[in-house]
Amino acid sequence: MKITIKRYHPHFKPQYKDFTYEIPQNLTLLEALEYIKESIDNTLTFSKGCRSGVCGSCAVRVNEKEVLACEYKIEDGDKIEALNFIEPIRDLVVDIKKPLKTLKIAKTYLSKPNEISMNEKDEKLIRKQSDCILCAACYSSCPVFETNSNFLGPFALSRSYRYIADKREENKKEKIEAVISNGIFDCTLCGNCTVVCPQGIDPKRDILMIQSEALKYGYQNPNLSNFGSFGLDF
Repeated sequence: MKITIKRYHPHFKPQYKDFTYEIPQNLTLLEALEYIKESIDNTLTFSKGCRSGVCGSCAVRVNEKEVLACEYKIEDGDKIEALNFIEPIRDLVVDIKKPLKTLKIAKTYLSKPNEISMNEKDEKLIRKQSDCILCAACYSSCPVFETNSNFLGPFALSRSYRYIADKREENKKEKIEAVISNGIFDCTLCGNCTVVCPQGIDPKRDILMIQSEALKYGYQNPNLSNFGSFGLDF
């Protein structure tokens, strides 16, 4: 069985180059990467952690779709590359610092909590968003970054909704204001983020929910103005 890895090195040109490796069958991608490093090419660089789909550190792209290497079963002819729209460090390792900064910009925390008690229904509203493992798979899958590198991205917006929906947060307007610029109305609602999330989170739905909340505070989707006014003739 053969797989191809798109490798990157910051000090050599071309910076990206494809390498094809012969590997055993019935391995997860992470096991295949470990096999290559131990038996074929010890310069191969990749990230790994828990091996159980919890830490998110092994996220990569296979055949242009984001996966966790520890969960994906390799197939003959697979092409593996690093995540999109994130600065590469080497081979399959990327610098996650910029995506993580979006969490701070989006104010994904309780800024003005009250002491209202939470019941099971309240907790259920925000439980799924709290499962995010920050693997950045959704970030990598988002086409908005092709034209807007300052876009907050799916996991920051989904995490934002987690706090907007939290009944303990008194200053919801502040949370919404934080995700207006390069945020909720810049999303194309393509749903790529929802498809690739290994935790089953639905960022598209969460973004739509924030848009609905934003309307209550007087914010309008600026993209709607592009449609203008249309009359109907009968």
